[in-house]
Amino acid sequence: MPRYGFIHDKLEIKFLILYLMARVAAPIDFPTLTDLTMCDDGIDYFEFAEAAAELVESGHLTLEDGLYSITDKGRENGAACESSLPYTVKRKCSANLSKVNGVLRRNAQVRAEVLPRPEGGLTLKLVLDDDAGNLFTLELLCGSQEQADRLAAHFKERPDHIYNQVLEALLEEPE
Repeated sequence: MPRYGFIHDKLEIKFLILYLMARVAAPIDFPTLTDLTMCDDGIDYFEFAEAAAELVESGHLTLEDGLYSITDKGRENGAACESSLPYTVKRKCSANLSKVNGVLRRNAQVRAEVLPRPEGGLTLKLVLDDDAGNLFTLELLCGSQEQADRLAAHFKERPDHIYNQVLEALLEEPE
């Protein structure tokens, strides 16, 4: 059965993967790489999975803790071959990458980390950064993992609101 689309063989899939990985804002997991790569009707999932594994084996990509990132070798070879990718595929990739990169940048700027305390309990460290650096870091004592997880989730949902509330409380004149 013929495949429709512009990308048809494993080599073209490898070029596409390198093209995407050179433009992604941070290391990504396999499902995200899959979503980004399956942007053309000609791509076969099994060939894609093989191509990704072969790029790791050849040193074009690294796979650490379940996250893929591009190496210098991958970046150089990908740049040399990206002109062979069709314009329509690149355009679709750009649209998909902007969504993924927005999420990756936000996740890099809004972080919550739970650390055990030697004397018992947990420390929840909440961090909010912007492009210039750290805006806000707050450490809280939590009595349980559930409490720390709940507070971390609320912070990640509305970090700007929490930051503004803390500023407002600090700037308010005492009565």
